[in-house]
Amino acid sequence: MISSALIPQPLARLPWRLIFLISGIGLFGLINLYSAAGGSIQPWAMRQGMAFAMFLTMAIIISGVREATIKQLTIPVYLAIVVMLVLVDLLGFVGKGAQRWLDLGFIRLQPSEFMKPAIALMLARFYDLLPAGDMRSFRAIWPAAALIGVPAGLVILQPDLGTGLMVCFAGVTVMFLAGVPLRWFLIPGTLLAAAVPAIYAFLMHDYQRRRVDIFLDPESDPLGAGYHITQSKIAIGSGGLFGKGYLQGSQSHLQYLPEGHTDFAFATLAEEWGMFGGTIVILAYLLVLRWCLKVAANAPTRFARLSCAGLTAVLFSYFAINLLMVMGLAPVVGIPLPLISYGGSAVMTVMICLGLLMSFERQQRTRSTLS
Repeated sequence: MISSALIPQPLARLPWRLIFLISGIGLFGLINLYSAAGGSIQPWAMRQGMAFAMFLTMAIIISGVREATIKQLTIPVYLAIVVMLVLVDLLGFVGKGAQRWLDLGFIRLQPSEFMKPAIALMLARFYDLLPAGDMRSFRAIWPAAALIGVPAGLVILQPDLGTGLMVCFAGVTVMFLAGVPLRWFLIPGTLLAAAVPAIYAFLMHDYQRRRVDIFLDPESDPLGAGYHITQSKIAIGSGGLFGKGYLQGSQSHLQYLPEGHTDFAFATLAEEWGMFGGTIVILAYLLVLRWCLKVAANAPTRFARLSCAGLTAVLFSYFAINLLMVMGLAPVVGIPLPLISYGGSAVMTVMICLGLLMSFERQQRTRSTLS
């Protein structure tokens, strides 16, 4: 927060340290996209910069929304997104082998992106309304499981396994922090682990099974399905401690590294900036998560506390899944590195989450000032 008679109070009350931090990450992303395009602002850096500015403005606007308004909107917004997910499965636009978008003519919406923050708010609202005496009963389980399972199932059918897992992770995080007994996680977790072979054999698509196979043995098809992750690890490793130098990345500039501007943007970054640059980016993300956790810990109401925790889980899953994926520590699931990878959808989701967190943080400071 900035205190100055020259700055209007609504602007002075914004968490400027966080805004400067995410702006720094976003700027580094634009620099990386400029390099990935061979030293040109087209076709990625210019569009990404415009999307970043627009959605950062949106986050600042969201930060002015009151908690009572967020509560009132949570249930209808969640239901609207579920309806959109159903429409996607019935009428959605097909692109890159997946049916994930609603084509409205002037814009293509990806409702699954909206569901990531919505599921966190919906579960927080559910447990906020649930009487404390029911927390250890089955009434605390089955409605929450349905609230998570319906949208996650619709997303996985698109198919989009990565986003479906993110929806589940955010929802289960809120369930756990709400106080649901541990046994209700261990029993289904054990059953799910036992069902993994059947899921792999009968429920997963061929390309999903191939991704798992490549994760377990990347060298089995280095020029085919394993090409992405093999080239990613070569790019990261060849960067060494301080990198090859800006605009000097051979893997990305010579087109060896596929998707070097989207899913594997971190590999492009690490090749040119080395372990030093990659570590700086990871530390910046950790500082963002630290701020989010601090907001969750200081939240005065149950709804705010659970909402902040769920939104933080969404942000964490973005960072963690992508970084594990590009380093070969997790299967490739198509999750971008937010604010670094090209793509407005991820920027939008991250800014919605941060805008809501800034709203809760602003109201914490307002309460502390009044008291």
